[in-house]
Amino acid sequence: MEDNTNGADKNTKEGKLIIFSAPSGSGKTTIVKHLLEHPELGLEFSISATSREPRGDEKDGVNYYFISLREFKDHIKSGDFLEWEEVYRDNFYGTLKSEVERIWAQGKHVIFDIDVAGGLRIKKKFPDRTLAVFVKPPSVDELKRRLKKRSTESEDRINMRIAKASVELATAPQFDTIIKNYDLDTAKKEAYDLVADFLKTGTGQ
Repeated sequence: MEDNTNGADKNTKEGKLIIFSAPSGSGKTTIVKHLLEHPELGLEFSISATSREPRGDEKDGVNYYFISLREFKDHIKSGDFLEWEEVYRDNFYGTLKSEVERIWAQGKHVIFDIDVAGGLRIKKKFPDRTLAVFVKPPSVDELKRRLKKRSTESEDRINMRIAKASVELATAPQFDTIIKNYDLDTAKKEAYDLVADFLKTGTGQ
């Protein structure tokens, strides 16, 4: 894992990082979209790069930067990623340093909808500028129901995600705070209050 963050550090000192991590199906994407609808927070979404193919109506440069496996590995060798992970075999996800630099250069704060491992890596690199939030689902059974309802993946892939979720849930205490997404409206309000307070005071504890 590359640990060269000098490029990002050259930019705005006031820029902060807001991380939302959770197992797939926990509702973190819905919460992040809700926060982005509030311009007073000054947030900009960090688009991750991935080596996988687009799903459904996903668009390059909107949902992800879709790049080839070879190109992804070239970026790794060049140290272009702030963090990256091989989530499944030959299925890479990562945050390009240039993406964070782009957002900070606009005078905005970066918000991530990101894998648990990637979120913790970013928190470790920018401990004083990052609020790391773990979104906890009601149960693993509820996660499986939500993933099946999406109808975007095979049964085998869903089972892989559920197995991964059990491991990810164990990392929750490593985050600054945990939002229990048992009721979506309540979770959205809690997320807004947490982020607004962090941007005002600089502390996520």
